[in-house]
Amino acid sequence: MKTMKMGTVLHDQTRKDVEARLKRGRPDLGSLVFRIALLACLLFALVVLLVLVADVWSRGIGVLTDRGWDFLSAPLRTRADEAGVFQSLRGTFWIGVFVVLLAFPFGIAAAIYLEEYAPDNRLTRFIDVNIRNLAGVPSVVYGILGFSIFVKAADGFFPNSVVDHNGKTTAAAGVTLAVLVLPIVIITAAEAIRAVPRELREGSYGVGATKWDTIRTNVLPYAAPGILTGTLLSLARALGEAAPLILVGAVQGRLGSRTGFFEVEQLGEQFTAMPITITDWAQKPENSGFVENTAAAIIVLLVVVLIANTGAILLRNRFEKKRAGR
Repeated sequence: MKTMKMGTVLHDQTRKDVEARLKRGRPDLGSLVFRIALLACLLFALVVLLVLVADVWSRGIGVLTDRGWDFLSAPLRTRADEAGVFQSLRGTFWIGVFVVLLAFPFGIAAAIYLEEYAPDNRLTRFIDVNIRNLAGVPSVVYGILGFSIFVKAADGFFPNSVVDHNGKTTAAAGVTLAVLVLPIVIITAAEAIRAVPRELREGSYGVGATKWDTIRTNVLPYAAPGILTGTLLSLARALGEAAPLILVGAVQGRLGSRTGFFEVEQLGEQFTAMPITITDWAQKPENSGFVENTAAAIIVLLVVVLIANTGAILLRNRFEKKRAGR
């Protein structure tokens, strides 16, 4: 017992001596300068962001205050005081549905296979490198891909539709953006799975669990916060993309006859989305009244993204509490 206490005292004394010697050394000026530079960059980015948000808010809050629900429920019009974002919100919603239903499950499944099942060989490394390269491909390239395959070859997934859409459908746009964010989902999910401690897997195997049981009950719950963060980023990017939608055929007029928000039949009709409406309104003359409408539409899109972020954050916090055993 005395030997154990003496060992503990010596350990504590050694630790204190090492800390004292480290603190007596010269200050690391290079590290200090680097930290100050990083802090300055962070503050600069925050200031720019706050200025942009304040400018958009000051321009668009008047439209939302004066028109309120009418601005959200009105369809596209040529007059600024009558134009609304209902059809654009509807298109953005269905695009988000496609991203959630296609990119998320396929991306997470691909990450699980690459991290847990695929052998570490040249083919796996080749696939991993190409997935990372695809994540950096400009969105216009995915727009060309969607136009060539989903619009032209697949006729917008509704070849027998009585509506003359020329393949430029909501379904084609949703699948295009799901493919666009798929590499991001795979990469972030794979990184989250890779960060799971190996001891957690070994402990599960030690009590007789199978590989799939280990993944399902230990790996995925532990990696869920990181996976949700990656899917959140990919969804936010998909909802804000305009270039692929322009190439796939988004329009600002001559939309389909479906007027309901949740009508599934509109997936086979022509579409528009919030980024397209914002881009079109921003090109209008300043004295037309659409400048304020543009700012109001940006605020609405920011609110939509924040709502999606809030949902993902709540789910992430729930998984983190489960992981901590609280």
